[in-house]
Amino acid sequence: MAVHDHPHRNTGFHFPSLRRARTAEATAGATTAVSAYVFAGLRLLTGFVFLWAFLDKTFGLGYATQSGKGWIDGGSPTKGFLSGVAAGPMESTFHSWAGDTWADWLFMLGLLGIGVALIAGVALRLAAVAGTLMMALMWVAEWPPAQHLSDGSPSMSTNPFADYHLIYAVVLIALAAVGAGAVWGLGKAWARLPFVSRHPWLQ
Repeated sequence: MAVHDHPHRNTGFHFPSLRRARTAEATAGATTAVSAYVFAGLRLLTGFVFLWAFLDKTFGLGYATQSGKGWIDGGSPTKGFLSGVAAGPMESTFHSWAGDTWADWLFMLGLLGIGVALIAGVALRLAAVAGTLMMALMWVAEWPPAQHLSDGSPSMSTNPFADYHLIYAVVLIALAAVGAGAVWGLGKAWARLPFVSRHPWLQ
């Protein structure tokens, strides 16, 4: 029985290809760069949502807030929404808050602060905390788990848990987690400020 050598047989071992490694590194770098721009775009769009809500409610631009009924015209940014709460465990509490000066100021300063922080790309962690708290309260006010309102009519809830308030909260947390202010924003300059570098929670 003859035994033949097979010099071209695959031994299963290869030295790593330098070209292949460089290609993988370049691909990873490009993916990271694209992700940074995607998050920056998401940050700017989300910031515009909050900032526009502030401007419309302040000046009555004729969208969600009718002309002449803005905050500067004596209208209340919270009265209509909170007095209309018709479900959930905090229904009566929200009714008692509706139109209160402190509620109006907190709500409007929250919209303005979160919107400016996102547009500028600074203080994203603070914006995430404040925005998540605001979205949580608005989620409770709308109370998606309810199938019926307090008067017995259908709530028309489309999902018992995941609504747009929850999505906004997750987006805010994600933007802060990835440091999305570094691209198309002032995040890097903000982080270098002495008082911010001493207190990372301000980033």
